[in-house]
Amino acid sequence: MQLATRSPGDNNSNVKTPDETVVDKAKATRSASEPSAGAGAAPTVSGKSTVGQSAQGQATTGKTSLGERVQSLRLPDRANGRSSSAKLAWFLCLVLAGTTGYLAWRQYGRPQSENADSAAAANNAPDRPKPAATRQTALESELALESKGYITPTHRILVSPKVSGIVVELNIEEGQRVAKDAILARIEDTDYQTDYDRAVATHRLAEERLGELETGNRPEEISQAKAELEEAVILAEKYAADLQRATDLHRRRAISDGEFQDFQSKHDAQRRRVEKLKYAFELMDEGPRAERIRAAQAEVRQAQAEVAKAKWRLDNCIVRAPISGTILTKEAEEGNLVNPIAFSGSRSLCEMADLSSLEVDLSIVERDIAKVFKGQKCVVKAEAYPDREYRGVVSRLMPIADRAKGAVSVRVLLTVPAEEEGVYLKPEMSARVTFLKDAAAANNGSASGRATNGER
Repeated sequence: MQLATRSPGDNNSNVKTPDETVVDKAKATRSASEPSAGAGAAPTVSGKSTVGQSAQGQATTGKTSLGERVQSLRLPDRANGRSSSAKLAWFLCLVLAGTTGYLAWRQYGRPQSENADSAAAANNAPDRPKPAATRQTALESELALESKGYITPTHRILVSPKVSGIVVELNIEEGQRVAKDAILARIEDTDYQTDYDRAVATHRLAEERLGELETGNRPEEISQAKAELEEAVILAEKYAADLQRATDLHRRRAISDGEFQDFQSKHDAQRRRVEKLKYAFELMDEGPRAERIRAAQAEVRQAQAEVAKAKWRLDNCIVRAPISGTILTKEAEEGNLVNPIAFSGSRSLCEMADLSSLEVDLSIVERDIAKVFKGQKCVVKAEAYPDREYRGVVSRLMPIADRAKGAVSVRVLLTVPAEEEGVYLKPEMSARVTFLKDAAAANNGSASGRATNGER
């Protein structure tokens, strides 16, 4: 900023510039604050000195005014705010230190008598469950591996009728508990009943034929054959005598050659008939041939097979439960045409399983498979019920690995109490299996179905 100066000739002018006004105000302030000079001090009134001092004062006053302006633009001092924040931080530190000291005294500074009383009270309460945190810490120190898998029944059966037909009766629902050999459904049996009746009749016919051959000829039939043979013998003797007489007459030329040939023919024919009846009588007396008896026996066995097949088809029109278990899914309804060999449509009636025997199917990666062995004790928790633990044991390791997953399938057999069958653990539920170490397996493992926190 430049300060305007006036020449000595302008002293009589009444017009002042803005800078002069500021300088006058500064002088007035300065005169009021500074002590006045001695009375003997005579002011300098020379023209040049006065003008120089005036110019110098104006410059000093201009600098002071500029400094005040810059000072006014500075931000306010934050010393007071920083002081308050520091005090609050120190206060919080003191509170934290006091709390930590109190907790340390509660944990480690209590008298030994109180700790002994607490330990005795804990020992005198054997039924009191251990805290979950303590159990969890102990389990973590004993586990060898932990993996997730899915629950599957040990025996899962797809129930299908052995014959095709229309379902006329259905006695199942999902979740229903059925006993072994209970009737699940009935198939229409009209055709199968007819086939069975025809097979029974054929078998009866074959048996009668065999009985006739094995019994042989009746005595009356044998007597009849013998009588016919004796009759033929008598006629043969008569024809032989007639031929003898004819021969004598023909030698004496009493009969012609034609008549002699007639006697000869009758005699020869009767002799052949005697031989025929003789063989027939012998066959009648001996009975049927052994080959015919064996053929008849084979026909009987064939008929028996047809009867058994027809009976099997008829009996399988009633579908029974192969095991005692629970119905998982229902695949057909009453009135459906069920064909067990069909590629589409209804092929089965239902799917059932024994929920008292469950397994957990796990895929253990190859780098961890060395930690798992057959017979290893396990603790199983279903993710749907994480507060329930079940005992388990590794039942088998599959003999082949999965190349795509780089893992080996492992099955863990569960122990499910009878009262919890089908209640908590259900097929295809996810479960987490903790494989215990060998030493921990002999001494640990939760009771089947007991809640971890002892609430159930």
